[in-house]
Amino acid sequence: MPTTICVINQKGGCGKSTTCFHLAGALASAGRRTLLLDVDPQGSLSQGFLGSVAVETLPADETMAALFGENRNYRSATQLIRASGFENISLVPANQHLAAFNTPYPEQLGLRQFALREFLSTATDFDVVLIDCPPNLYRCSWSALLAADEVVIPVPPEDFGTQGLVAVHQTIRWAQQLNPELRLLGHLVTRRDQRLLIHRMYEDRIRLLYPDTVLKSVLPEAAAFKVSLAGRTPVEFDQPRSVAAQMTRLLADELLACSAREMDGQTMHTGGLMR
Repeated sequence: MPTTICVINQKGGCGKSTTCFHLAGALASAGRRTLLLDVDPQGSLSQGFLGSVAVETLPADETMAALFGENRNYRSATQLIRASGFENISLVPANQHLAAFNTPYPEQLGLRQFALREFLSTATDFDVVLIDCPPNLYRCSWSALLAADEVVIPVPPEDFGTQGLVAVHQTIRWAQQLNPELRLLGHLVTRRDQRLLIHRMYEDRIRLLYPDTVLKSVLPEAAAFKVSLAGRTPVEFDQPRSVAAQMTRLLADELLACSAREMDGQTMHTGGLMR
């Protein structure tokens, strides 16, 4: 079974989609068969690979929305999974059709809150699954947590980026009641500009607040990320010698090393957060 990592934060602009996009490239380059699940109705991750027009015109039954309808209109995982154009990277896209299901009060979904978990039970031909969540803690994010093995929380080192983390942590704890195997891999500092004193100060603060659950790897505010994304190519394939690509490879290595599955079942210590 693949390792499933949910990338979540209720704040927009934290780098969730960017992280998934470029991290997929690093994992794929390392030979990991990677499946991306876009559960954000904005479809940013999907558009990164397929382009805006192609994603926006997809019918609902060819997107993530097919999983959440009253009469789930898909036959198997293979019907929704599509090629990304890059070896070892596959994608289940999302667009505006998913918005109707991403409303508050996830418990009202009934059994449909387990739709992603059920779907992934049939998608076994992968090593890693990355789930890109919307900038809220509504039904799509909740379903992602119930389907995931592990959680990564991207956090920009600035005031707005760190706001709302308490709510994210609480939602993870609630999800663990229905998914006891769910683990926090860590907070990921994203969009850091080492030249800015305020960024260095906020990163120090995050590491002080969560000393056991902040990843060593950092994703910088780098032009290479944006240029590669504009070309619909993960930075690993577009600019492999760039600092951005090097940092993304370090992140991939750290996540795989920290992953409970990669550690052959060893107990992963989660610090004070999840106690």
